[in-house]
Amino acid sequence: MKKLLRSNQRGLMGLLGLIMALSLTGCGYNDIQAKDEGTKSSWAEVVNQYQRRADLIPNLVKTVQGYAQQEKDVLIAVTEARSRVGQVKVDPSNPESLKQFEAAQRDMGSALSRLLVVAEAYPQLKSDQNFRDLQTQLEGTENRITVARKRYIETISDYNVTVRSFPVNLTAMVFGYKDKPQFAVENEREISKAPSVDFNKK
Repeated sequence: MKKLLRSNQRGLMGLLGLIMALSLTGCGYNDIQAKDEGTKSSWAEVVNQYQRRADLIPNLVKTVQGYAQQEKDVLIAVTEARSRVGQVKVDPSNPESLKQFEAAQRDMGSALSRLLVVAEAYPQLKSDQNFRDLQTQLEGTENRITVARKRYIETISDYNVTVRSFPVNLTAMVFGYKDKPQFAVENEREISKAPSVDFNKK
């Protein structure tokens, strides 16, 4: 009798587990999980590409310094901007933290643009192979940043639509899933442009 009772209990528990799993699937729980992971993955790619840009700075500064030591203020500004970027501990789920990250990256982009403008005045620097290689890497990285940002914005939009849509919004409320802040800056059009790195001008 006890064995039969235990067997029935196991069967009932299994049935309840199956019903629960099916109900979670039908109410969008799995969709929320998949889209949440998608936002994390695309954010990691944004950070990865910004880090790639930051990693180019020391060699870029060193190369420019070899030809234009007198441009000390510009070189210091780029180095300091890179340092500030490294100090920002970003939490993409926190709008304020995201704004700080955006501001630091914007400053980094502005400092880099100033450095590249200064480089125009030094023909020998423009013809240096190391500098030209760095220029190509920087241009490619800026393009990757733009693509990564676009993908992140799209995954966030997709996630936000999902957690707001009925009946998935009920599941989202129960499990505490909310809208995520979007990665956008005041001068989105300006920051999305790669700095001018054409050193073929005469």
